[in-house]
Amino acid sequence: MRQSAAVFTGAAVVQIELPSSDAFVLPGIPWGAIEAFPTPAYWTYQVMARRITGISPRHRLGSTLAEEVAACLLGGHGIPASVGLAAFQRLQALGMLANTPAESEIFDVLSHPLEIDGRQIRYRFAKQKARYLSTALSRLSADTPPLDSGKALRQWLIQIPGIGFKTASWVARNWLDADDVAILDIHVLRAGALANFFDENLTVERNYLELEEQFIRFAQAIGSRPSELDAIIWFEMMSAPRTVTQLMGGSLAGVRPRSSSDVLAAGSSRGGVVPTKAPPTPNKPGCSSN
Repeated sequence: MRQSAAVFTGAAVVQIELPSSDAFVLPGIPWGAIEAFPTPAYWTYQVMARRITGISPRHRLGSTLAEEVAACLLGGHGIPASVGLAAFQRLQALGMLANTPAESEIFDVLSHPLEIDGRQIRYRFAKQKARYLSTALSRLSADTPPLDSGKALRQWLIQIPGIGFKTASWVARNWLDADDVAILDIHVLRAGALANFFDENLTVERNYLELEEQFIRFAQAIGSRPSELDAIIWFEMMSAPRTVTQLMGGSLAGVRPRSSSDVLAAGSSRGGVVPTKAPPTPNKPGCSSN
């Protein structure tokens, strides 16, 4: 029996129909209930609802590739999205991202506290990030990176110290709107573990490209662009830390859920999936933490 949910947009109501919860979207991966966060059916609904209401994820943060690299490089593991974005905006406002400043100049700016929501916050890893960013800006000024595909740009970027697969994929996705790369941050990894579309024997540190292939295959199976699915997963997972903690067995320290059967049976802990208005626009600011 097929399952359905509605999208309300103005005076119109659009019905979305999906296969039954016990049918398989990919071998070994059931659709799950459409209202059960975070099943494949749930993600499909979120993608379709945003398309119907005309909401598209926003990707670019910078007006130049150098600015985009800076925004993503200043974010990352251990740095909250708001802090990375504030650091980027400070350097941008000073005009430093249009030039090739020395490491010491960038460090001087990053070492001063940032004002975020009325609080003074110190930027972590200021010296390390200053070194990486100075090198990246010099390389971008001296060379012309390939822009014909996300993978080509990523391969060029990972040759720069401090830029790994995730950061390079973020830049490529943001700047080129690329669908041939995936940003495997902690939110996407947890979503994949909860919905069972990642091989649990693989790790992002050792098997980034294999996991990326699995994510892209999953996105294509539910009729989504990888770039839009990534942004929606990030927004939804980031917005529901309590629910994610519950599904992860009471901890956000790892990426493994308490059990696949528990997740599929849990249903929606966040209310229904029949919105009375358009869902909010996901936007991954500052390339986010983790």
